[in-house]
Order: sequence, then C-alpha cells, then structure tokens
Amino acid sequence: MAILGSILKRTFELRDKIPRIRKVNGYKQQAKVLKKLLTKAEFTAFGTHYNFSKIISEPDLVSAFQNTVHTHDYNSMFKKWWYRAVNGESHVCWPKRIKYFALSSGTSEASSKYIPVTSDMLRAIKKTNIRQLGLQGHYHFPKEHFQRGALMLGGSTHLHYNGTYFEGDLSGITAKNIPFYFQHFYKPGKQISEERNWETKLEEITKKAKSWDIAIVAGVPAWTQILFEKIIAEYKVNNIHDIWPNLEIYVHGGVAIAPYKKGFEKLLGKPIIYFDTYLASEGFIAYQDRQGTESCRMVLDNGIFFEFVPFTERNFDAEGTIVETPETYHIGQVQEGVEYALLLSTCSGAWRYLIGDVIKFTSLKRFEIMITGRTKQFLSLCGEHLSQDNMNHAVEIVSGELNINIKEFTVAGVNYGTLFAHHWYIGTDDIADAVIIRKRIDEVLKDLNDDYRVERIAALKEVIVDILPSHVFYDYMQSIGKIGAQFKFPRVLKSSKLNAWETYLKEKVNK
Repeated sequence: MAILGSILKRTFELRDKIPRIRKVNGYKQQAKVLKKLLTKAEFTAFGTHYNFSKIISEPDLVSAFQNTVHTHDYNSMFKKWWYRAVNGESHVCWPKRIKYFALSSGTSEASSKYIPVTSDMLRAIKKTNIRQLGLQGHYHFPKEHFQRGALMLGGSTHLHYNGTYFEGDLSGITAKNIPFYFQHFYKPGKQISEERNWETKLEEITKKAKSWDIAIVAGVPAWTQILFEKIIAEYKVNNIHDIWPNLEIYVHGGVAIAPYKKGFEKLLGKPIIYFDTYLASEGFIAYQDRQGTESCRMVLDNGIFFEFVPFTERNFDAEGTIVETPETYHIGQVQEGVEYALLLSTCSGAWRYLIGDVIKFTSLKRFEIMITGRTKQFLSLCGEHLSQDNMNHAVEIVSGELNINIKEFTVAGVNYGTLFAHHWYIGTDDIADAVIIRKRIDEVLKDLNDDYRVERIAALKEVIVDILPSHVFYDYMQSIGKIGAQFKFPRVLKSSKLNAWETYLKEKVNK
C-alpha cells in the first residue's frame, strides 16, 4: 500500500501541475453536453414525443430545445414519464431500462421522490469525484496520507430490490458502485455500509473507529457532528483528533456548513481543510475547487445541461411553484448576484427538470455558485424575501457572538393578530437566552436583507424564538421515519409540515 500511496500522491500532484485553460467558454461546453444528451435519447419515448431528431438538426440547438420541450417539476416528470420506468419499461426518457432509483427526501406533495440513476450518471459522478479528489495535490500531503482511510457517512448499500429495480439513497447507490482500487481505503467497509438502521450504523462505526486511520471524512454536517460526539464520548477523549490524528479533510454537502461550523470545530484538535460539494440525487452539480471561498464551481462538461430561471414573481407563485412558461436562461446569459432556480437535463433522463434549489453566481469567470435556498423554503409572508442563505448567515453570526453551538434551527411564518411574525425554533444544548438570541437574529437580518428591514417596520410585527434541546429535532425526524444521511431538517416549515411539527412539540415536548 505504501507504493500505491506514492503513486496516488504523484498522480494528484501531476494533475495539479497540468496547465489550465485560462478562459473556458461555458456556453460551448454546455451546448456540446446538450447535443450529446439529445443524440443519446433521440429514440426514447420522450425523445420521440419532443422530436429530438429535429432539435438536433437546428442551427441554434439550445433555443430549439428551450422552445420545444416543456419544463417539469417532479410531479409532472413522474406522472407523465418516470412512472413508466419505475414499472419496468425501457427507453422511456433514457436508453435501456433503469436499474437504480434514488429515493430523495421528498416534496410537500410526496413522501419520497424516485429519481432515476443510470449507468451514464454513475460514470459522470465518478468522474467528478475523481476531479475533486485530485484537489489534494494542492496541499503537498505526505505519501502516507494517500494510504489512509476515507470515511463516507452515507446511506445503506443494501438496496431494496423489488424485482425490477434497486432503490435507496444516492450515497448508498454510489458507494455500492465504487471503483475496485478505492475499496481498500473506503470506510466503514462493506458490512457496516449495508446496515439499514441508522442508529446501529453509527454504533458500529463508533466501535470500529479506534482501529481506523482516517484522513478524509465525507457526510452531512449534522450527522457527522453527531458521530464525532459519539466517538469522543465512547473513548473519553478530548476531540476527534485523539482518535484520528491524521484527519485532514472534511467533505460536506447537503446543507450549508456555516451554521454548524463553530460547533463542529469544537470537536477538532487542529484545523482541517473543508471541501463543499453540491451532489444531488439528480447529479453532481458543483464542487468547491479552491480555499478562501464558500462557492462551488459548476461542472459544465459532464452529463448535465443547466438552465436558470430568475426566482421572481414572474416565474413562481407565492408557494414557490413554477409557472407553465417561465423565462429561462443558459449559462451564457446569467448575471452575478441574481437568484435563479435550476433546471436540469441529465444523462439520467431528467428534462428541463426543476430541482428545487435556488442559486446565485458569485463569479461568472469561474462559474462559481452558492445555494441560497429552496423554491419552496423561502419566507415571504409580506415581501420580506428571507432566504435560507440569510438565515444561515444570521445563525452563524449570532452563535459566534454568543459562543453557543446552534446545532439545528427552523423558521415558520405565522399570523400575528391581523399581521405576521416569524417563529424561530433554535436547537442548542448550551445555556442560551431566547431574548438575546431573538434581538440579535432580528438585528443581523435587518443588516443582511433590506426587504426584511422594511417589513419589520410594516407588516412583519414580531420575531418569536423558542429554545429547544438539539435532540428534539433528531427525535422528530426519527418519529416521521426520516433519519439517516440523506435527510435534513427543513429550514422553513409551512402548512402541513408546520402543523405536524407543532403537534409533535405539544404532545412530546411541551407536556
């Protein structure tokens, strides 16, 4: 393995020294990707319905595609097309029969989303993973670093097979398809990875932790933090580096790291390198390729064609539902600082598909983006336009100022007399004063968001803060069957989800 470590170190360092093209034409890359997608899906049911053969022959391929193919959200894509693939039909939206479906955490209309995952998509994800792993060449790690373990805190690789396809969360599907040369480094290993019970999996990882030499950990921040806390408590040590002294890199995704970072770093014995990833069930969208930024670089040349819908009242209703004919832009037409909802067309057979995330470009030169929220998880009761990005930054600033670890939070818009209020639920195990937190969150949001500041004078009359032990959030998720690597507590609660949360608190917490 020492030889393999030397080879990997040399490979990554050589990749780092390869001269990079200074200016990339993102539009040309994307047009090339779209043509490949259309050509491969030309004779599928979807391709025949929308006459891909004609679109491919048009001189302006992108415009022809946008003018011909309808936009879809999950419900319309599934009800019109994907249900046929779930039932075993081949050549529906992509050639051949779909072998895997990723179970995503669901929408307000469905308990789970069934997202097709093709062999082409698995190859695309693997290719982007290798690119991100290659970034280790920047840091001149010793060759021993490349021999150490990489802990992937993901879903079960024991996928459910119903006679037609396998289903599970994407991390379990990709882990089941890892390259043979990575299997030696991959932790927690085959047996623990197949465990379906999340609590049991964390217990098993904790038991094995002391025998592993871990250099990289990858996972959702909340669950990674819980695992670290369990390991530290089990072995009665001060921090995770007392168990894994060679831990150098944390690869995170799923939610913004900012609200978790202060608490996370209390569990470390020394600084580590953070890499953000934007890997959704629909594909690998972007990853952080340099330090000193919170943005991720979009992957424009690997199986996904992107479109961008301005997140405005022209294109979305008050509930965040996209209109029938939204205005859409390609990569060559976008602007920095503008919020866009993402449409994806992919090598898994998603076509002009609304993923539900809202992003903004922080650098057009580098094609870097930040996720600012979800189309259905913004708060705008009266024009305050409060995004998850605003909320995350407010929690990060306030937890830093007050030196408390806020592990989870969620916000609901509620009626307040004849006007409105925001109700914050803050999860922390530290001693915290709700009055002080309320005041500082309100002040910070006024600085971050002009619309919020104006509406606090007008219709948004109150901010309410409840402090809860952090386990309440995780207990609630477990009570509704959503515990594990792919599940995140929603940052905004509305309608039935808010009612369910309030009922749970009344029955289980506020007795």
